[in-house]
Amino acid sequence: MQNNIAEILENNPLIPVVTIQNSADVDKLYLKLSEKGIKCIEITLRTDFAWEGIALFKKKYGHEFKVGVGTVISRTQIHKSIELDVDFIVSPGLTTSMIQLLEASKIPFIAGVSTPSEIMRAMEIGWKYLKFFPADIFGGVQSMKAFGAIFSDIKFCPTGGIDEANYEQYLELNNVISVGGSWLAK
Repeated sequence: MQNNIAEILENNPLIPVVTIQNSADVDKLYLKLSEKGIKCIEITLRTDFAWEGIALFKKKYGHEFKVGVGTVISRTQIHKSIELDVDFIVSPGLTTSMIQLLEASKIPFIAGVSTPSEIMRAMEIGWKYLKFFPADIFGGVQSMKAFGAIFSDIKFCPTGGIDEANYEQYLELNNVISVGGSWLAK
């Protein structure tokens, strides 16, 4: 199910969500995260250098880091993720055209949801691990508590507005397996 994303989420309760502007960022991020004992990174597709940065980080540090690609919103991006042999894929949402390809990719993945209907749709597919995004806009910790009472079999990785001041509140919840945020790379 979801190509064993559970293992990555369980072993990495804190997942840095980063953008890479150039090759110098790769080494800087590696050093910052290594100093904090973090061995997992989600590199978002928000810059022109993103794919090159993912390939470079994977080549240089993939032996000790789980390297994921984030902000995946198309089939083309899934194909490129397969080509680069990333360790996991993160999408901000869920589309019908991406479902089958994500499952067939053999790459662990997690798709984003923000409403009960989206959670129910993911449940119909058989997915139990979901990204809650953007967490701060859609109710934060209070929404996670409400979803926990309704969707007891679902585990979430909230992102969006998670920071040093609130991440522990999320991780205390039974239905939160990990959190993602950019503050980890600062």
